Amino acid sequence: MKHMTLALLLLCLLFFLPACQDQAEDPAPDSNSAVISVFKTPTCGCCEKWVDHLRSQGFEVETHDRPSLAALKKEQGIPHGTEACHTALVDGYVIEGHVPAKEVARLLEERPPIRGLVVPGMPLGSPGMEADRSEPYSVLAFDTEGRISTFARYE
Repeated sequence: MKHMTLALLLLCLLFFLPACQDQAEDPAPDSNSAVISVFKTPTCGCCEKWVDHLRSQGFEVETHDRPSLAALKKEQGIPHGTEACHTALVDGYVIEGHVPAKEVARLLEERPPIRGLVVPGMPLGSPGMEADRSEPYSVLAFDTEGRISTFARYE
């Protein structure tokens, strides 16, 4: 009887242990698991540098070249006067301009009730716009009603 119980126990361990190990080895999903679709013009070098920045921080990025982004920016509700050179879509949010990957990850982690983030223009020192000097800039949050607030500040 003891041998049969022991054999049954070993059989159960052999059958169920691999399934438990597979679950334990699966990494927990993180905020960088969403694919970022970046829309840019084909000749913009700083857009490519921003894409490289995102990838270096663990994001998966797809790029889409378009001759013009004006219609996309309007369709996505980018507030007038805050436009930049590229527009990205990720997990229901819009990312406009040179937003640091750190803030994209924070957005996806916190999931605030906003439409997206924007860094207006092309500030020196922002990701993709690295230079010998940098200038202060803000990452702004915007909603579907056109309200804008500061999400992060870089000095």
